[in-house]
Amino acid sequence: MIYLDNAATSWPKPAEVLSAFRSAMADAGGNPGRAGHRLSLEASRRIEGSRRVLARLLGLPDPTRIVFTLNTTHALNMALKGSLRPGDHVICGSMEHNSVARPLHALERAGIEVTRVRSSPDDGLDPDRVKEALRVSTKAVVTCHASNVSGTVSPVRELGALCRAHGVRFIVDAAQTAGSLEIDMEAMGIDLLAFPGHKGLLGPQGTGGLAVARGIRLETLVEGGTGTASESLDQPEDLPERLESGTPNTPGIAALGAGAAFVLERGIGAIGAAEARHCAILVDSLSAMAGICVTGPSPGRPRASVVSIVMNGADCAELAAILDGSFGIAVRAGLHCAPAAHEELGTLPGGALRISPGAFTTDGDIEACLEAIEAIRRSFQ
Repeated sequence: MIYLDNAATSWPKPAEVLSAFRSAMADAGGNPGRAGHRLSLEASRRIEGSRRVLARLLGLPDPTRIVFTLNTTHALNMALKGSLRPGDHVICGSMEHNSVARPLHALERAGIEVTRVRSSPDDGLDPDRVKEALRVSTKAVVTCHASNVSGTVSPVRELGALCRAHGVRFIVDAAQTAGSLEIDMEAMGIDLLAFPGHKGLLGPQGTGGLAVARGIRLETLVEGGTGTASESLDQPEDLPERLESGTPNTPGIAALGAGAAFVLERGIGAIGAAEARHCAILVDSLSAMAGICVTGPSPGRPRASVVSIVMNGADCAELAAILDGSFGIAVRAGLHCAPAAHEELGTLPGGALRISPGAFTTDGDIEACLEAIEAIRRSFQ
Protein backbone atom coordinates (compact mmCIF):
# COMPACT_ATOMS: atom_id res chain seq x y z
CA MET A 1 0.00 0.00 0.00
CA ILE A 2 1.18 3.47 -0.95
CA TYR A 3 -0.69 5.67 1.49
CA LEU A 4 -1.49 9.19 0.26
CA ASP A 5 -4.58 9.98 2.35
CA ASN A 6 -2.89 11.72 5.27
CA ALA A 7 -5.32 14.65 5.18
CA ALA A 8 -7.97 12.19 6.41
CA THR A 9 -5.74 10.43 8.93
CA SER A 10 -2.00 9.78 9.03
CA TRP A 11 -0.54 6.35 8.44
CA PRO A 12 1.67 4.63 9.37
CA LYS A 13 2.21 5.72 12.96
CA PRO A 14 5.66 5.98 14.55
CA ALA A 15 6.76 3.00 16.64
CA GLU A 16 6.83 5.32 19.65
CA VAL A 17 3.10 5.94 19.32
CA LEU A 18 2.27 2.25 19.29
CA SER A 19 4.58 1.65 22.25
CA ALA A 20 3.03 4.48 24.28
CA PHE A 21 -0.47 3.12 23.65
CA ARG A 22 0.46 -0.41 24.72
CA SER A 23 2.38 0.81 27.75
CA ALA A 24 -0.52 2.96 28.94
CA MET A 25 -2.84 -0.04 28.71
CA ALA A 26 -0.40 -2.31 30.52
CA ASP A 27 1.22 -0.02 33.08
CA ALA A 28 -1.13 2.94 33.61
CA GLY A 29 -4.55 1.31 33.72
CA GLY A 30 -6.03 3.33 36.56
CA ASN A 31 -8.56 6.16 36.21
CA PRO A 32 -6.56 9.42 36.22
CA GLY A 33 -7.51 11.87 38.96
CA ARG A 34 -10.01 9.45 40.47
CA ALA A 35 -7.82 7.72 43.04
CA GLY A 36 -4.49 7.94 44.87
CA HIS A 37 -3.09 4.51 43.98
CA ARG A 38 -0.10 4.05 41.72
CA LEU A 39 -2.00 3.07 38.56
CA SER A 40 -4.20 6.16 38.78
CA LEU A 41 -1.23 8.42 39.48
CA GLU A 42 0.71 6.93 36.57
CA ALA A 43 -2.24 7.51 34.24
CA SER A 44 -2.37 11.16 35.37
CA ARG A 45 1.35 11.54 34.85
CA ARG A 46 1.14 10.36 31.25
CA ILE A 47 -1.80 12.63 30.43
CA GLU A 48 -0.08 15.67 31.92
CA GLY A 49 3.08 14.80 30.02
CA SER A 50 1.12 14.90 26.79
CA ARG A 51 -0.31 18.29 27.73
CA ARG A 52 3.19 19.67 28.22
CA VAL A 53 4.44 18.40 24.85
CA LEU A 54 1.41 19.77 22.99
CA ALA A 55 1.62 23.15 24.73
CA ARG A 56 5.24 23.43 23.64
CA LEU A 57 4.39 22.44 20.08
CA LEU A 58 1.55 24.98 19.80
CA GLY A 59 3.24 27.92 21.54
CA LEU A 60 0.93 27.86 24.56
CA PRO A 61 2.72 28.84 27.79
CA ASP A 62 0.32 27.08 30.19
CA PRO A 63 -0.15 23.32 29.55
CA THR A 64 -3.33 23.23 31.68
CA ARG A 65 -5.01 25.14 28.86
CA ILE A 66 -4.71 22.13 26.54
CA VAL A 67 -8.14 20.46 26.70
CA PHE A 68 -8.38 16.93 25.30
CA THR A 69 -11.30 16.12 23.00
CA LEU A 70 -12.48 13.32 20.72
CA ASN A 71 -11.28 15.11 17.57
CA THR A 72 -11.13 18.53 15.88
CA THR A 73 -14.89 18.57 15.31
CA HIS A 74 -15.56 18.12 19.03
CA ALA A 75 -13.08 20.90 19.80
CA LEU A 76 -14.63 23.31 17.29
CA ASN A 77 -18.10 22.69 18.71
CA MET A 78 -16.74 23.48 22.17
CA ALA A 79 -15.10 26.67 20.92
CA LEU A 80 -18.08 27.96 18.91
CA LYS A 81 -20.93 26.97 21.21
CA GLY A 82 -18.93 27.99 24.26
CA SER A 83 -18.24 31.45 22.81
CA LEU A 84 -21.45 32.56 21.09
CA ARG A 85 -24.89 33.55 22.34
CA PRO A 86 -28.10 34.71 20.59
CA GLY A 87 -27.57 38.16 19.09
CA ASP A 88 -23.84 37.65 18.58
CA HIS A 89 -22.24 37.96 15.16
CA VAL A 90 -19.51 35.63 13.83
CA ILE A 91 -17.44 35.76 10.63
CA CYS A 92 -16.10 32.71 8.78
CA GLY A 93 -14.47 31.96 5.44
CA SER A 94 -16.13 30.50 2.37
CA MET A 95 -13.99 27.33 2.26
CA GLU A 96 -14.75 25.91 5.72
CA HIS A 97 -15.03 22.23 6.55
CA ASN A 98 -18.41 21.01 7.81
CA SER A 99 -16.91 20.86 11.31
CA VAL A 100 -17.21 24.66 11.22
CA ALA A 101 -20.08 25.08 8.75
CA ARG A 102 -22.56 22.76 10.46
CA PRO A 103 -22.15 24.10 14.02
CA LEU A 104 -22.51 27.63 12.64
CA HIS A 105 -25.66 26.60 10.75
CA ALA A 106 -27.10 25.20 13.98
CA LEU A 107 -26.15 28.38 15.84
CA GLU A 108 -27.88 30.49 13.20
CA ARG A 109 -31.12 28.72 14.07
CA ALA A 110 -30.45 29.68 17.70
CA GLY A 111 -30.23 33.39 16.89
CA ILE A 112 -26.56 33.91 16.04
CA GLU A 113 -25.75 35.91 12.90
CA VAL A 114 -23.12 34.49 10.53
CA THR A 115 -21.28 36.34 7.75
CA ARG A 116 -19.42 34.16 5.27
CA VAL A 117 -16.57 36.10 3.72
CA ARG A 118 -15.13 34.90 0.43
CA SER A 119 -11.86 33.00 0.71
CA SER A 120 -9.39 33.02 -2.16
CA PRO A 121 -8.19 29.64 -3.51
CA ASP A 122 -4.73 31.25 -3.67
CA ASP A 123 -4.53 33.12 -0.36
CA GLY A 124 -7.35 31.93 1.88
CA LEU A 125 -9.34 34.30 4.08
CA ASP A 126 -8.52 37.93 3.30
CA PRO A 127 -8.05 40.12 6.42
CA ASP A 128 -9.28 43.19 4.53
CA ARG A 129 -12.57 41.45 3.69
CA VAL A 130 -12.90 40.35 7.32
CA LYS A 131 -12.30 43.91 8.49
CA GLU A 132 -15.07 45.16 6.20
CA ALA A 133 -17.46 42.57 7.69
CA LEU A 134 -16.81 43.48 11.34
CA ARG A 135 -19.73 44.85 13.36
CA VAL A 136 -20.22 46.07 16.89
CA SER A 137 -21.87 42.72 17.64
CA THR A 138 -19.02 40.63 16.16
CA LYS A 139 -17.76 38.25 18.83
CA ALA A 140 -15.59 35.85 16.82
CA VAL A 141 -13.83 35.09 13.57
CA VAL A 142 -13.36 31.40 12.73
CA THR A 143 -11.46 29.84 9.85
CA CYS A 144 -9.39 26.87 8.82
CA HIS A 145 -5.65 27.43 8.90
CA ALA A 146 -5.53 25.48 5.63
CA SER A 147 -8.25 24.04 3.40
CA ASN A 148 -8.56 20.27 3.48
CA VAL A 149 -9.59 20.33 -0.20
CA SER A 150 -7.11 22.69 -1.86
CA GLY A 151 -4.37 23.11 0.73
CA THR A 152 -4.86 26.90 0.61
CA VAL A 153 -3.21 28.51 3.65
CA SER A 154 -4.86 31.54 5.25
CA PRO A 155 -2.78 34.43 6.70
CA VAL A 156 -3.45 33.47 10.29
CA ARG A 157 -0.95 35.89 11.81
CA GLU A 158 -2.55 38.88 10.06
CA LEU A 159 -6.05 37.71 10.94
CA GLY A 160 -5.02 37.25 14.57
CA ALA A 161 -3.62 40.78 14.72
CA LEU A 162 -6.86 42.14 13.24
CA CYS A 163 -9.00 40.26 15.76
CA ARG A 164 -6.81 41.35 18.66
CA ALA A 165 -7.01 45.00 17.57
CA HIS A 166 -10.82 44.85 17.53
CA GLY A 167 -11.35 42.72 20.64
CA VAL A 168 -12.77 39.83 18.64
CA ARG A 169 -12.18 36.18 19.56
CA PHE A 170 -10.10 34.31 16.94
CA ILE A 171 -10.86 30.60 16.47
CA VAL A 172 -8.64 28.48 14.21
CA ASP A 173 -9.27 25.03 12.76
CA ALA A 174 -5.79 23.47 12.53
CA ALA A 175 -6.91 20.08 11.23
CA GLN A 176 -4.53 20.24 8.27
CA THR A 177 -1.62 22.12 9.82
CA ALA A 178 -0.93 20.97 13.39
CA GLY A 179 2.32 19.03 13.14
CA SER A 180 3.11 20.19 9.59
CA LEU A 181 3.21 24.00 9.79
CA GLU A 182 4.66 26.08 12.60
CA ILE A 183 1.98 27.33 15.02
CA ASP A 184 2.63 29.82 17.81
CA MET A 185 -0.68 30.77 19.39
CA GLU A 186 0.62 33.78 21.27
CA ALA A 187 2.54 35.22 18.33
CA MET A 188 -0.33 34.56 15.92
CA GLY A 189 -3.02 36.03 18.18
CA ILE A 190 -5.02 32.78 18.27
CA ASP A 191 -7.52 32.53 21.12
CA LEU A 192 -8.85 29.03 20.47
CA LEU A 193 -7.07 26.41 18.37
CA ALA A 194 -8.78 23.11 17.52
CA PHE A 195 -6.43 20.31 16.49
CA PRO A 196 -6.63 16.59 15.64
CA GLY A 197 -4.47 13.99 17.28
CA HIS A 198 -4.57 11.54 14.39
CA LYS A 199 -3.33 13.60 11.43
CA GLY A 200 -0.10 15.63 11.45
CA LEU A 201 0.53 14.87 15.11
CA LEU A 202 0.68 11.15 14.22
CA GLY A 203 -1.41 9.96 17.17
CA PRO A 204 -4.38 7.57 17.20
CA GLN A 205 -7.87 8.27 15.93
CA GLY A 206 -10.38 9.44 18.53
CA THR A 207 -7.95 12.01 19.95
CA GLY A 208 -7.62 15.76 19.56
CA GLY A 209 -7.78 18.91 21.57
CA LEU A 210 -8.70 22.53 22.07
CA ALA A 211 -5.91 24.91 23.04
CA VAL A 212 -7.33 27.85 25.01
CA ALA A 213 -5.38 31.11 25.32
CA ARG A 214 -5.06 33.00 28.58
CA GLY A 215 -8.10 35.06 29.55
CA ILE A 216 -10.53 33.03 27.44
CA ARG A 217 -13.49 31.50 29.29
CA LEU A 218 -15.90 29.14 27.56
CA GLU A 219 -19.37 28.05 28.55
CA THR A 220 -19.49 24.28 28.89
CA LEU A 221 -20.75 21.87 26.26
CA VAL A 222 -20.68 18.89 28.66
CA GLU A 223 -20.78 18.74 32.44
CA GLY A 224 -19.97 15.86 34.77
CA GLY A 225 -17.36 14.24 36.95
CA THR A 226 -13.89 15.75 36.93
CA GLY A 227 -12.31 14.22 40.02
CA THR A 228 -12.18 17.71 41.58
CA ALA A 229 -14.63 19.85 43.60
CA SER A 230 -16.98 16.88 43.77
CA GLU A 231 -19.00 18.47 46.58
CA SER A 232 -20.37 21.14 44.18
CA LEU A 233 -22.98 20.72 41.47
CA ASP A 234 -21.33 23.53 39.53
CA GLN A 235 -18.75 22.64 36.91
CA PRO A 236 -15.24 23.74 38.04
CA GLU A 237 -13.92 27.04 36.66
CA ASP A 238 -10.30 25.96 36.27
CA LEU A 239 -8.94 24.38 33.11
CA PRO A 240 -8.66 21.70 31.99
CA GLU A 241 -11.33 20.34 34.38
CA ARG A 242 -13.96 22.85 33.27
CA LEU A 243 -13.99 21.38 29.78
CA GLU A 244 -12.99 17.77 30.50
CA SER A 245 -15.71 15.66 32.12
CA GLY A 246 -15.69 11.90 32.57
CA THR A 247 -12.97 9.31 32.20
CA PRO A 248 -10.41 10.36 29.57
CA ASN A 249 -8.88 8.23 26.85
CA THR A 250 -5.61 7.64 28.69
CA PRO A 251 -4.01 5.26 26.14
CA GLY A 252 -4.99 7.51 23.24
CA ILE A 253 -3.77 10.69 24.94
CA ALA A 254 -0.49 9.04 25.94
CA ALA A 255 0.00 7.89 22.34
CA LEU A 256 -0.87 11.38 21.07
CA GLY A 257 1.80 12.82 23.33
CA ALA A 258 4.31 10.36 21.88
CA GLY A 259 3.31 11.42 18.37
CA ALA A 260 3.72 15.10 19.23
CA ALA A 261 7.12 14.38 20.79
CA PHE A 262 8.15 12.56 17.60
CA VAL A 263 7.13 15.60 15.53
CA LEU A 264 9.09 17.94 17.79
CA GLU A 265 12.16 15.73 17.64
CA ARG A 266 12.07 15.38 13.88
CA GLY A 267 11.19 19.06 13.51
CA ILE A 268 8.00 20.63 12.19
CA GLY A 269 10.07 22.61 9.73
CA ALA A 270 11.67 19.45 8.34
CA ILE A 271 8.35 17.62 8.08
CA GLY A 272 6.66 20.60 6.46
CA ALA A 273 9.51 21.10 3.99
CA ALA A 274 9.40 17.46 2.88
CA GLU A 275 5.63 17.57 2.43
CA ALA A 276 5.89 20.86 0.52
CA ARG A 277 8.49 19.37 -1.82
CA HIS A 278 6.30 16.36 -2.53
CA CYS A 279 3.30 18.61 -3.18
CA ALA A 280 5.35 20.80 -5.53
CA ILE A 281 6.36 17.72 -7.55
CA LEU A 282 2.73 16.63 -7.72
CA VAL A 283 1.47 20.07 -8.75
CA ASP A 284 4.14 20.57 -11.42
CA SER A 285 3.79 17.08 -12.89
CA LEU A 286 0.00 16.88 -12.79
CA SER A 287 -0.40 20.37 -14.26
CA ALA A 288 1.64 19.24 -17.24
CA MET A 289 -0.71 16.33 -17.98
CA ALA A 290 -3.35 17.10 -20.59
CA GLY A 291 -6.90 16.92 -19.31
CA ILE A 292 -6.02 17.31 -15.63
CA CYS A 293 -6.88 20.41 -13.59
CA VAL A 294 -5.08 20.99 -10.29
CA THR A 295 -7.12 23.03 -7.82
CA GLY A 296 -5.90 25.43 -5.18
CA PRO A 297 -2.91 27.76 -4.86
CA SER A 298 -0.80 28.69 -7.85
CA PRO A 299 2.71 27.17 -8.00
CA GLY A 300 4.96 28.90 -5.50
CA ARG A 301 2.13 29.92 -3.18
CA PRO A 302 1.92 28.43 0.34
CA ARG A 303 0.11 25.09 0.38
CA ALA A 304 -0.61 22.56 3.08
CA SER A 305 0.06 18.93 2.17
CA VAL A 306 -3.00 18.57 -0.07
CA VAL A 307 -3.22 18.36 -3.87
CA SER A 308 -6.67 17.88 -5.43
CA ILE A 309 -7.30 17.23 -9.10
CA VAL A 310 -10.11 16.80 -11.61
CA MET A 311 -9.58 14.68 -14.73
CA ASN A 312 -11.62 15.43 -17.84
CA GLY A 313 -14.13 12.70 -18.61
CA ALA A 314 -13.46 10.74 -15.43
CA ASP A 315 -15.39 10.36 -12.21
CA CYS A 316 -13.12 11.04 -9.24
CA ALA A 317 -14.57 8.13 -7.23
CA GLU A 318 -13.77 5.79 -10.13
CA LEU A 319 -10.23 7.16 -10.28
CA ALA A 320 -9.73 6.52 -6.57
CA ALA A 321 -11.07 2.98 -6.92
CA ILE A 322 -8.68 2.25 -9.81
CA LEU A 323 -5.71 3.68 -7.90
CA ASP A 324 -6.57 1.47 -4.94
CA GLY A 325 -7.55 -1.71 -6.75
CA SER A 326 -5.03 -1.71 -9.60
CA PHE A 327 -2.07 0.21 -8.17
CA GLY A 328 -2.34 -0.15 -4.38
CA ILE A 329 -2.46 3.62 -3.85
CA ALA A 330 -4.77 5.12 -1.20
CA VAL A 331 -6.26 8.56 -1.92
CA ARG A 332 -9.66 10.14 -1.27
CA ALA A 333 -12.35 11.21 -3.71
CA GLY A 334 -15.54 13.23 -3.32
CA LEU A 335 -16.49 16.34 -1.37
CA HIS A 336 -14.21 15.72 1.64
CA CYS A 337 -16.88 17.00 4.08
CA ALA A 338 -16.29 20.48 2.68
CA PRO A 339 -18.87 21.31 0.00
CA ALA A 340 -18.31 25.05 0.56
CA ALA A 341 -14.68 24.68 -0.53
CA HIS A 342 -15.70 22.75 -3.64
CA GLU A 343 -18.25 25.43 -4.49
CA GLU A 344 -15.51 28.06 -4.25
CA LEU A 345 -13.19 25.93 -6.42
CA GLY A 346 -15.87 25.08 -9.00
CA THR A 347 -15.64 21.32 -8.42
CA LEU A 348 -19.27 20.67 -7.50
CA PRO A 349 -21.13 18.37 -7.73
CA GLY A 350 -18.61 15.59 -8.32
CA GLY A 351 -15.81 16.85 -6.09
CA ALA A 352 -12.18 16.03 -6.70
CA LEU A 353 -9.48 13.43 -6.21
CA ARG A 354 -7.30 14.39 -3.23
CA ILE A 355 -3.68 13.31 -2.80
CA SER A 356 -2.16 14.12 0.59
CA PRO A 357 1.47 13.20 1.36
CA GLY A 358 2.51 12.76 4.98
CA ALA A 359 5.52 12.52 7.26
CA PHE A 360 6.49 9.07 5.95
CA THR A 361 5.82 9.62 2.24
CA THR A 362 8.83 8.86 0.02
CA ASP A 363 9.94 10.17 -3.36
CA GLY A 364 9.17 6.71 -4.70
CA ASP A 365 5.58 6.96 -3.47
CA ILE A 366 5.09 10.23 -5.35
CA GLU A 367 6.71 8.86 -8.52
CA ALA A 368 4.51 5.74 -8.40
CA CYS A 369 1.38 7.86 -7.92
CA LEU A 370 2.22 10.06 -10.90
CA GLU A 371 2.93 7.05 -13.09
CA ALA A 372 -0.38 5.48 -12.09
CA ILE A 373 -2.37 8.65 -12.80
CA GLU A 374 -0.68 9.03 -16.18
CA ALA A 375 -1.55 5.42 -17.03
CA ILE A 376 -5.17 5.98 -16.04
CA ARG A 377 -5.30 9.25 -17.97
CA ARG A 378 -4.10 7.51 -21.14
CA SER A 379 -6.72 4.79 -20.70
CA PHE A 380 -9.48 7.41 -20.59
CA GLN A 381 -8.37 9.11 -23.81
